[in-house]
Amino acid sequence: MAEYNHKEIEIKWQRYWEKNKIFKADVSADKPKFYSLEMFPYPSGKIHMGHVRNYTIVDVLARFKSMQGFNVMHPMGFDAFGQPAENAAIKNKTKPDVWTHKCIHWMKEELKKMGFSYDWNREISTCDSDYYKWNQWIFLKMLEKGLAYRKASNVNWCSSCYTTLANEEVIEGGCWRCHTQVEQKDLEQWYLKITDYKERLLEDLEQLKEWPQRVIAMQQNWIGKSQGVDIYFRLDESSKTISVFTTRVDTIFGATYVVLAPEHPLVKEIIKGRLQEKEILKFIAKVVKESKVMRSSDDVKKEGVFTGSYAINPVNNEKIPIWIADYVLMEYGTGAIMAVPAHDQRDFLFAKEHKLPMRIVIQSTVHSPQSTDEMTEAYEGEGVQVNSGQFNGLANQQAKIKMAQWMQEQSIGKIQTHWRLRDWLISRQRYWGTPIPVIYCKKCGIVSVPYKDLPVELPKDAPFTGEGGSPLGKVKEFVEVKCPICHAPSRRETDTMATFFDSSWYFLRFCSANYSQSPFDTIEAKYWMPVDQYIGGIEHAILHLLYSRFFTKFFKDLGMIDFSDKGGSADTGDEPFTRLLTQGMVLKDGEVMSKSRGNIIDPDSIITKYGADTLRLFILFAAPPETELEWDDRGIEGAYKFLNRVWRIHDNLCADFSKEKAGSRHSVGDARREKDEVGLLLMKVMHKTIKRVTEDIEHFKFNTAIAALMEFVNAIYRHGADRNVFTNLIIMLSPFTPHFSEELWEVLGNKGTITKAPWPKYNPEFLLESRVTIVVQVNGKVRSRMDISVEIAEVELRSLILADDKLKPWLQDKPIRNFIYIPKKLVNIVI
Repeated sequence: MAEYNHKEIEIKWQRYWEKNKIFKADVSADKPKFYSLEMFPYPSGKIHMGHVRNYTIVDVLARFKSMQGFNVMHPMGFDAFGQPAENAAIKNKTKPDVWTHKCIHWMKEELKKMGFSYDWNREISTCDSDYYKWNQWIFLKMLEKGLAYRKASNVNWCSSCYTTLANEEVIEGGCWRCHTQVEQKDLEQWYLKITDYKERLLEDLEQLKEWPQRVIAMQQNWIGKSQGVDIYFRLDESSKTISVFTTRVDTIFGATYVVLAPEHPLVKEIIKGRLQEKEILKFIAKVVKESKVMRSSDDVKKEGVFTGSYAINPVNNEKIPIWIADYVLMEYGTGAIMAVPAHDQRDFLFAKEHKLPMRIVIQSTVHSPQSTDEMTEAYEGEGVQVNSGQFNGLANQQAKIKMAQWMQEQSIGKIQTHWRLRDWLISRQRYWGTPIPVIYCKKCGIVSVPYKDLPVELPKDAPFTGEGGSPLGKVKEFVEVKCPICHAPSRRETDTMATFFDSSWYFLRFCSANYSQSPFDTIEAKYWMPVDQYIGGIEHAILHLLYSRFFTKFFKDLGMIDFSDKGGSADTGDEPFTRLLTQGMVLKDGEVMSKSRGNIIDPDSIITKYGADTLRLFILFAAPPETELEWDDRGIEGAYKFLNRVWRIHDNLCADFSKEKAGSRHSVGDARREKDEVGLLLMKVMHKTIKRVTEDIEHFKFNTAIAALMEFVNAIYRHGADRNVFTNLIIMLSPFTPHFSEELWEVLGNKGTITKAPWPKYNPEFLLESRVTIVVQVNGKVRSRMDISVEIAEVELRSLILADDKLKPWLQDKPIRNFIYIPKKLVNIVI
């Protein structure tokens, strides 16, 4: 057989798969379905090693499931709208659509080079009007249901991207896309009322048994359900009250000051005419421009000013000062907090900084300072109430219940539930996104674009400078329209939708990518959904994954979907992803690969030199999928050598394969070889390998599955192989190295493609371990006996013997000159 030529082989099989539509998926009642999906990429034009890792993981599973008899759908598309394309168009003096489609073409070519088993008939691109027409349809349905609305508010603003950001898009105070420090700005914007789904979004997390616990926790924290009490602090100089929400009502007697958010509606009233009014207004003007994330971060020093006003603590009628501080946000709770510095660390630090009073009201039963002067930090643990009036002596958890009930009875508080989740801001002041389908009429107000007029298409001639607001506002033909109701001159909305809107339902569009009557064919969606396996980065835990769950529940409420008869984690009938895997980053020299660091490894260069199968094998073998992967050139060399080693088995060990009848593979193996002792040993190794590889792929332990295949190859080199053994080897290799395996499958005389071959099943009879007692000699004298497996490798046996305490006195850590192993009988060690 010719030498392994990866270039010729990979091109050959990629063309074969495409020509014969091997991966085309159709609804079938004859097989169980399996919907395998990775988070679709933004088309930057070049795939990077993160793409390679993510997509190879999914591809292995898709191929494996197909060979197990599942009807697999494995689609691919492009999350094509967004700021980067607009910026690239400005930089390269072209149009965003031209730039984006060019990048999509380049990216598709690179994806095909990797041999991924995509059904390209289902390809979608979110920037195509055939797709974003349905974004607009969904928006109008939400508008009809009261879930889409417009309001003026203080929003996150990225001065670099020149657009607004949702709270979820602000990461550590910066823009999620370009990392520019986020500012605050007052604008009229469109929102989606995701808060109407907060209970379902929280409760249904319990159904997601096969999601990483870390993702579940992140969503729980973001939704943020808190049960506590709204406490009413009356202003000292008026009858108005400040409502404060707390989950720690047990500390109310220790509240020594109140803090308002700078945006709180009472602020201007209580500072009016005060000596410090100008100073306070200056402070507020500074704070409101700062990122809310940075304001609430524990790592940033907190700033505040005294208003000159006081409030009355309703439980003890104590007069306490009212402050304004940057760390209190209007969006969370009521925009006001009661400060209990002895029992909250943030309040403690603030009180120390501004010399504010403290009072201990919960004492530890083990050890507690008697005075606040002794405190070096707040005590936030459990304990007994002190300085708490009639509640003294109660355990603080018991006091929580009694205090809440008492305050409600006295009308000085109310038991309440608060949520951290806020409505989703979707307006963006950019061009390259889905136009929001509304018209503003002076007479009729906000008017929906009629469904028959969808899509509202992006104008091709919008000017691009990167400055001065949305380019759409500068296109007269786009902006100036007639009202659909009264036909008076009106103007079109010039904001576009956040790109996360596009990705919140694309997995449903894949079910019927070319369907023209609605966003998706409900019959096909019922067959394919939910996604059985979804894979992507942890960075999307709060953004994309939360929004996708929201959209899917909305579709259920419209009567468009119902997965309740699918079982598993889809029991609610509206959870889109059954299993979720979040893969780790690819690192080089301990850092994430990036152009700025100069540590990029171009997949194309590796494919050219070693082949896609080598790259696939290395990236799966180097580390488990959930962990970070450190790039290692030696690992690539090792993977390439391993494939060549397998290639040589055909020539070196199996010269008679061509004489054996093609297709003679069966589950037990050739009867003649089974009677032979060596053949029986190889059968045991093979069936153990089948079991291990099958189970490891199911549990994403690809590195150990590949290790098992390498051990299997070592066994073949030791003992030889027949057609059955070699065929099972290449079938098990095929999800990892599909081109390589296809070629060997054909060389063996098999017809068609290996992707249609059934996955081998192990015979439990061959898993029973045979053991034998051997004699261990040192310099020809018997020093021990050991019970070992007859299949043990010599290197493993050597390690076992060297670790045996009985032999250490005889070996005395001296160098071993010779290690003689007679299988099943004895070992003689010469020192």
